[in-house]
Amino acid sequence: MSELVLYDIPGKSPESKAWSPNTWRTRYALNYKGLRYRTEWIEYPDIADLCKKIGARPTDVRADGSNHYTLPVLYDPLTETVISESTDIADYLDKTYPDTPPLFPAGTRGFHASFQAAYGAVHARTNALLKLVVLSVCLNLNERSSEYFRRTREKSLASRLEDVAPEGEVRDKWFEGLQDDMAKMAGWYRVGGGPFIMGETLCYADMMIAGRLVWAKVLLWKDSKDWKRICAFDDGFWGKFMERFERYEQVVQGST
Repeated sequence: MSELVLYDIPGKSPESKAWSPNTWRTRYALNYKGLRYRTEWIEYPDIADLCKKIGARPTDVRADGSNHYTLPVLYDPLTETVISESTDIADYLDKTYPDTPPLFPAGTRGFHASFQAAYGAVHARTNALLKLVVLSVCLNLNERSSEYFRRTREKSLASRLEDVAPEGEVRDKWFEGLQDDMAKMAGWYRVGGGPFIMGETLCYADMMIAGRLVWAKVLLWKDSKDWKRICAFDDGFWGKFMERFERYEQVVQGST
């Protein structure tokens, strides 16, 4: 089989080179399905030009009406297809490679659409995890991407990144908000009675959550008190949940 190409945004250290939550969804999907691929690393200011060059569609429209391009993007040389956005990529992988483990088990596509909406609503309530990691994202990026990220995020958050979640009372408030968010989702898992949302069956819904949590694991550092605090939520459920994803966390390198 031809080698798929995953486009991702690099961090500046080997331990945190793969950090983006949305591209982690796709990386989990590729590793779970056992598909051959390589990673092409693209700095933030180069994403739009890359997408236009290879024919990747925009994933949103900015307030000024211009197209907004994001990663992940996947290129499949076998079919000469370029796919934007992690959920669309997951759909494509299931349809194009049906002999690999399914991301959307039969009859669950509607469930997954509902799950994605519910999951998004929970995180949108406070955006607590974003606030806890946003400075770490900026510090982890190479110079050009770091400048771009700081400029755009400080505008959207109306704050210096250093002031979003400083140590102390403010940071504790965001951790409390995150704990409330995670508790809602832990309740969904308790209903199913298994380690995954569908019981014993891993599916793309689980990868949505794992992609966001690995964001914190990589950027807050897996041995930090902040990450251990998250792992301890819901009587340690989320720490055990992420342990089940470690087998799918290999980062297949490509060009720099």
